[in-house]
Amino acid sequence: MDKKCQRDGNISEFMCNLCPKFGMMAHIIKYNTEDEEFEWAVCEPIEEYSRVSANRFKQLSLFNDITPSVNEGDIKIIELFAGVGGFRIGFERASDKFKTVWNNQWEPSTKRQDASIVYQHRFGSAGHSNEDISIVPVEEIPDADLLCGGFPCQDYSVATTLHNSKGIEGKKGVLWWQIQRILRDKGENAPKYLVLENVDRLLGSPAKQRGRDFAIILSSLSDLGYYVEWRVINAAEYGMPQRRRRTYIVAYHKSSNIARQWKGESGDPMKWMLEKSILGVAFESKVDSKKNTRSDFTIDGDLVEVTENFNKSENGNAASPFGTAGFMADRQVWSVDVVSTYDGPCITLGQIILPDSKVPAEFFISDEEMPKWTYLKGSKSEKRMTKDGFEYNYSEGSMAFPDALDKPSRTIITGEGGAAPSRFKHVILTPSGRYRRLMPIELERLNMFPDNHTVGATDMRRAFLMGNALVTGIVERIGRVLKNRM
Repeated sequence: MDKKCQRDGNISEFMCNLCPKFGMMAHIIKYNTEDEEFEWAVCEPIEEYSRVSANRFKQLSLFNDITPSVNEGDIKIIELFAGVGGFRIGFERASDKFKTVWNNQWEPSTKRQDASIVYQHRFGSAGHSNEDISIVPVEEIPDADLLCGGFPCQDYSVATTLHNSKGIEGKKGVLWWQIQRILRDKGENAPKYLVLENVDRLLGSPAKQRGRDFAIILSSLSDLGYYVEWRVINAAEYGMPQRRRRTYIVAYHKSSNIARQWKGESGDPMKWMLEKSILGVAFESKVDSKKNTRSDFTIDGDLVEVTENFNKSENGNAASPFGTAGFMADRQVWSVDVVSTYDGPCITLGQIILPDSKVPAEFFISDEEMPKWTYLKGSKSEKRMTKDGFEYNYSEGSMAFPDALDKPSRTIITGEGGAAPSRFKHVILTPSGRYRRLMPIELERLNMFPDNHTVGATDMRRAFLMGNALVTGIVERIGRVLKNRM
């Protein structure tokens, strides 16, 4: 790897040192902001990635009104439910042809709009909307080639059980209909391409009518003239540093170039799904021979009938007909479970952590606190009592403690921040023999964000923002394939 270090307006100094943990060369980087100086070390093999990312997304003054220049041949994007810009980072890292011209981020449950502030801090305020998307007139949203977003999924979150989820009828789930509203009301000027993200259990919700919510989404897109492909992707299975399973949806209008490509391959939908589709090319896979989940069916009825009748059974325990990969054209669905065949390099948790000398004392776990962590992380079989005095048996298995450094990390959750002992927070054992929590910059790296992307928010909020974010490397892979096929 080229060890020459390039300077820019933000990075004041580079020093090449030996990483004490892995015996690799590391770059110690001093990064100046308006308020203070940050310093971090990046070990190979992601040093080059972090350097390039930091250069591409240079820090902007808060609310800097910078309008992205759009040239002929550029792909204009509108980003909904933008968070701190994960889709934007992934697409713009894939190609400089992707230009985000409008974005919306609104969090109704908090007065301080941290995600919106971070987004504007990094990308400027031009084209940024920080208001409830449901009250934004479609006329105020510019025309674009592609719409992307991770539509809110609190009801299906991995932090709750499927039994308790409300699915698309939930408080936040109704925001799906804002996507549908924009596509419908824009008519002929609607984006021809969509890239969306949700949790993996979307394919099986709600619990008493499995697959209904996803059938509603597919039906509404089909009624608007889109063909749809989907894939449940675990980022770690494609070399990325976090085990994070999410459902990715790519849709293209019947009038698009990719739709015409599908029509030329329509005699073999399974081959299209696995080898020729956008997600099939971006994420190499094969049919899971251990499961017999191949399905071929039509979604019938209007949206009300789909809501009331799709996959309905007398006892309410029918399995979802949707596999982890699938394609739909004109409401005809082909679906199957697949497994990754990726055999490239992989990034582990140990390769993204900072040396002890760069970690503030509050992230280390004291000897006094260790018994609490050990108890919470360990297996249990014990009697507990409810508030009203009812005694019950409680049991659960153990969690990895400490987290393995030679593997990709577990899924980041929104409660990752704060010093309080927790069953679900990541804890690592450092080379010095001390236990500690992960720092915000390390959580950013696990989602493949530029270092210190969320600086400005508190450590607690930075962890929350990363718990809500996606792994940007997934979007980058989609973007690299998509730009050559549009």
